Amino acid sequence: MPATVVVGTQWGDEGKGKFTDLVASEMSMVVRYQGGHNAGHTLVVDGQTFSLQLVPSGVLYPHVTPVIGNGVVVDPRVLLAEMDMLGTQGVDTAKLRVSGNAHLILPYHQELDALHERHLGKNRLGTTKRGIGPAYADRAMRVGIRVQDLLDEKIFRKKLGAALEHTNKVLTRVFNRLPVNADEIAEEYLGTCAPRLTPHITDTIGLVHDELEAGGRILLEGAQATFLDLDHGTYPFVTSSNPVAGGACTGAGIGPRDIDRVIGIAKAYVTRVGSGPFPTELFDEVGNHFVDVGHEYGTNTGRRRRPGWLDTVMLRYAARVNSLSELAITKLDVLDQLDVIRVCVAYEADGQRHDQLPYHQSVLHRVTPIYEELSGWGVDLSAVTKRSQLPAEAETYLAFVEDQVGVPIGMVGVGPGRHQVLRFAS
Repeated sequence: MPATVVVGTQWGDEGKGKFTDLVASEMSMVVRYQGGHNAGHTLVVDGQTFSLQLVPSGVLYPHVTPVIGNGVVVDPRVLLAEMDMLGTQGVDTAKLRVSGNAHLILPYHQELDALHERHLGKNRLGTTKRGIGPAYADRAMRVGIRVQDLLDEKIFRKKLGAALEHTNKVLTRVFNRLPVNADEIAEEYLGTCAPRLTPHITDTIGLVHDELEAGGRILLEGAQATFLDLDHGTYPFVTSSNPVAGGACTGAGIGPRDIDRVIGIAKAYVTRVGSGPFPTELFDEVGNHFVDVGHEYGTNTGRRRRPGWLDTVMLRYAARVNSLSELAITKLDVLDQLDVIRVCVAYEADGQRHDQLPYHQSVLHRVTPIYEELSGWGVDLSAVTKRSQLPAEAETYLAFVEDQVGVPIGMVGVGPGRHQVLRFAS
């Protein structure tokens, strides 16, 4: 049975975790296919809050096998801490499986991340300093250490020594830092982490394909979002991997024909964290409203997110590069108190209208959004349980977004709870 992909269509923080959790209830396996613990998501289930960073959302369902795929970079210390946290909340992680081909984040990756960001000064990228970028860089340079290396002490120490031969030169000669001690890392990773992770490490590519061939239903879950994609995002203010739907193939080890549904998650407004262009960014009371009512602070970092109006130019681009089959709109309820709702439908730059995303970043940095205005509804949507209960103005807003993007809306979120979702008939 073909797989489903859930992908963010903006700059992340769209509420993917909640909708992944919702769709996961219908699945037998949930696979995280890229990223690391730099992107967290929060789920509210029966009044209990779960903040996840690495473990796939499906872990909350006993019938689901949660899988961390080969495209993920894993800090084993963070993973084990998250598993312990879930255990204290009554969630069993025994079924969690981790790809032996996934790459490890080592302590020096985090140190390098912070040093590089500091070195960039005013040109900093706004990374979370979790070591994600340096870990992916080592992978590309073929000096990375993989999860499977935890199972072979000799290989682990050999690869660690080779990696540190270069890394310690950078730390000591470029940044005037002390060299990293290989024995200390080996003791922690081999002595503490490996014994606990060993039962979870496996050939996840074989696991995924066995599930597909047995007729199981698989959900592929990405971190971050389309406009943080290394190739398709607002480079260089992006992440170090490919969150787009195509990344699910390489990050989980499946082919395009194994996917038949791609759900794009979009917030009813837009936020982003860190630096980079943001055509619809707001610095007024409406922006503050989005932040305050939408609780727009990073799950991991606590950083205040930058707010802005919904941008359908972005969504049209996301629909193209992800082959979206449907949209899921989150946080519609955050717009409840607004008299007027603005939606960006195009950009203007140098006297020229852009209905599609400009390919050149210099143009994108100076565009002015072109807005359409719609009436607000002034009704609390948090208690709405059926589409028929939506006010006419909310229906008009959703229909307008569908028309602008050319993709049907399949689900709408009207609150943080697992149950506060309206499903639309296709």
